[in-house]
Amino acid sequence: MVDPGPEAVDGASAKTTDVARAAEGHEGPLEDRPKHVPVMLERIVEVLSPALEGERPVLVDGTLGLGGHSEALLRAHPRLRVVGVDRDPSALERSARRLAPFAERVDYVHAVYDEIPRALDDLGIAEVHGVLLDLGVSSPQLDEAERGFAYSYDAPLDMRMDPTRGLTAADVVNTYSAAELARVLRVYGEERFAARIAQAIVRERAGGPIDSTRRLADLVRGAIPAATRRTGGNPAKRTFQALRIEVNAELPILERALPAALSRLAVGGRIAVLSYHSLEDRITKRALAALATDTTPPDLPVPLPDRQPELRLLTRGAELPSQEENARNPRAASARLRAAERVRRA
Repeated sequence: MVDPGPEAVDGASAKTTDVARAAEGHEGPLEDRPKHVPVMLERIVEVLSPALEGERPVLVDGTLGLGGHSEALLRAHPRLRVVGVDRDPSALERSARRLAPFAERVDYVHAVYDEIPRALDDLGIAEVHGVLLDLGVSSPQLDEAERGFAYSYDAPLDMRMDPTRGLTAADVVNTYSAAELARVLRVYGEERFAARIAQAIVRERAGGPIDSTRRLADLVRGAIPAATRRTGGNPAKRTFQALRIEVNAELPILERALPAALSRLAVGGRIAVLSYHSLEDRITKRALAALATDTTPPDLPVPLPDRQPELRLLTRGAELPSQEENARNPRAASARLRAAERVRRA
C-alpha cells in the first residue's frame, strides 16, 4: 500500500485493516488464500470508511464483479446498505453467493454503471454516501476462456461484459473498415502499428470471418515487426484491450458515469475509482479535478461562494498498489486509485 499523504484519509476505523485482510484471505497460509484478490482492498476500505459511519449509510458499487470490496465494507460497517450494479449477469450471480451472509443489506442491479441514477430511483434512494468504481475487465471474465477476453486461450471472439446484448469483438473485427479498426487500435490500445494490424485484418477476413481469439492473436503477431515482438510481452495485448474497450463502450460510459454518480453523492460522501490504464485514469482525473477547483474569475478580489469546490481530493495524484501487493497479485500492477469527498453541493 502506498503511504497516504496528509490529505489522504482521516478518521478511518482501526478495524478496517483487519476486516479487509480477512476478506482478502490473509488469515491463512499463502496456499489457502482465495484465487481472486480484490485490488487495493485495504486502501479502498480505508478511503471510503469515514463516509460510511452514519446511521443508514448507502454505498453504490457500480462494478460489483465478485463483490470482494463490498464484502469487506459490509463487514466493517454493520449498518451499511450496498447497491451492487454490474452489466454482467454471471458477476451478479457470483457476488450474490459471496455476499449471501449480508443478503438483507444488498440490492443487485443488472445495469451499466452510467445508469446509477436510474437504479437508485428504482430503489427509492435519493443520495448515497459512497461510490466505488473498479474499472476494466474482471478476473472471471479473463479466466473463463469462452468469454473471449484473453489472447492466452483459443475461444470465440466475443469480449462482451454483458453477453446478452451488443456487438461482439468478432463483429468489430469483421465489419469495421481498415480506417475504423486503425482508429480503435490507436486510440484505445495506444498501438503504434495500428494501421499495419488493421490492414492485415482486412486482408485475412477476405478469406473468411475471423472468429477466434487464437486466430486474431496470431494475425496480430504476424503484423508486428519481428524486432518489436521480442520485448514488451504478448504483441496482441494492446489489440485485445482496444477491442474490449470498443465492444463495451468503456470510455464513453465512464465519461457519463462519473458525473452521474457524483450527482447522487451526499455532502460528506466519498467516491473511489480504480483505473487500469491511462485512458481511464485521465478521464477520472479530469472529472474529479473539475469539481475540486475554485472557479471564481481570476479578476475578482474575493472567492465567490457559489464557485467554491464541490469536491476535496483525497489522493495526491493517482495512488499505486504497494510492491508487496503487486508481488502477491500481479493483476494489481496497473491499478491507479483516485478518490474524493463531496464538500459542497452546487
